[in-house]
Amino acid sequence: MSLADRSLRERRVANAAAAVARCRKCAIGETRRNAVYGEGDPSAALMVVGEGPGETEDRTGRPFVGRAGELLEKMLAAIDLVREDVFICNTVKCRPTLVDGDKLRNRAPELVEMANCRPYLDEQIDIVRPRVILALGAPAAKSFLGPKFAITRQRGQWFEGPQEIALLATFHPAYILRMTGGELNAVKRLVFEDLKAVKARLDEPPPVVASEQTSFF
Repeated sequence: MSLADRSLRERRVANAAAAVARCRKCAIGETRRNAVYGEGDPSAALMVVGEGPGETEDRTGRPFVGRAGELLEKMLAAIDLVREDVFICNTVKCRPTLVDGDKLRNRAPELVEMANCRPYLDEQIDIVRPRVILALGAPAAKSFLGPKFAITRQRGQWFEGPQEIALLATFHPAYILRMTGGELNAVKRLVFEDLKAVKARLDEPPPVVASEQTSFF
């Protein structure tokens, strides 16, 4: 990739992040501390898409930090990647919350919130143009594959995602952290198999784009 192309992608990411910071399409835009646009390599071969920011992400403005972020980094390390090698984002860019007494609690994003944020996610995919999308958790997978997607049955399978990009879903790090004992070991094995499938796909030679040739005859 040329320096000019990378610079253009970086500018597009910065402009899109600024637009997200101004966005107030949803009520959670008023309760958030920070928008969490996403971060990473704007030319990454792998894009990781989660559900939405949590409390720590809302405080820092960064995706996948805290315990879930630490586990994600270990997952990436298992296939010889660091978080700086990939682009990490969520289906929604503000922390979805509900009021519990005098506190805000995390909740799953609502369909309207995901719909309002979808143009930002689509733009991220268009900027980065990854070769593989890894959807973490059922909500992220359903945002691409529809409400009938069942992560317990369909994780680890390859699907055609946006822009014909290869897409695979696996369990969210936060889900793994809730497991204990034998369940934890079983889930870890499944996720590792999924990650190996991602690595195998990334290790395949990228498709060759035919260059335009000029004929002198």
